[in-house]
Amino acid sequence: MNIGFAMCGSFCTYSQVFPIMEALSKEHNIVPIFSECSYTTDSRFGSAVQHIKTATEICGVSPLHTIDQVEPIGPKKLLDILVIAPCTGNTLAKLAHSIADGPVTMAAKSHLRNGRPILLAISTNDALAGAAENIGKLMGRKHYYFVPFGQDDPLGKPTSIVADFTQIPLAIEAAAAGKQLQPVIFQKKSSY
Repeated sequence: MNIGFAMCGSFCTYSQVFPIMEALSKEHNIVPIFSECSYTTDSRFGSAVQHIKTATEICGVSPLHTIDQVEPIGPKKLLDILVIAPCTGNTLAKLAHSIADGPVTMAAKSHLRNGRPILLAISTNDALAGAAENIGKLMGRKHYYFVPFGQDDPLGKPTSIVADFTQIPLAIEAAAAGKQLQPVIFQKKSSY
């Protein structure tokens, strides 16, 4: 399959996401896509240059990172599925409201014109607060699918949700077949 793999600015999850990208690249053609934030921001989890280099080495091509670069995805039918991992609350909000003002959201808009699946792997500190409405809107929208997710730190960050990135390959198979991988919400062992 031709898989678009879009990365947004939840830098703390990159160490979990890159191994999944690498595993997928052994069987599929991966097209890396970086949000503007991912392409330019250095954080305590690594520099933008390091992240770009890692994605390029894994995929064999540099990440697409501008609206002009991703706009042809739909018209040229370049992807079978678009994975957004990690998908931040900011990106969720834009997708839920059909805003395409950056490379990841434009890639999604362009890809949707072909009625092909988009798989979201959420990572946001406000998923059970402000972002909950947007998750609900996308959960019920045609062509959107979710990687199973759960609370990552219920005591320290009670509204935070992170996808189980290890389930991306199974979620891709399900989404490609038009199905949502179940259960969508998983429960980690209680820390009480």
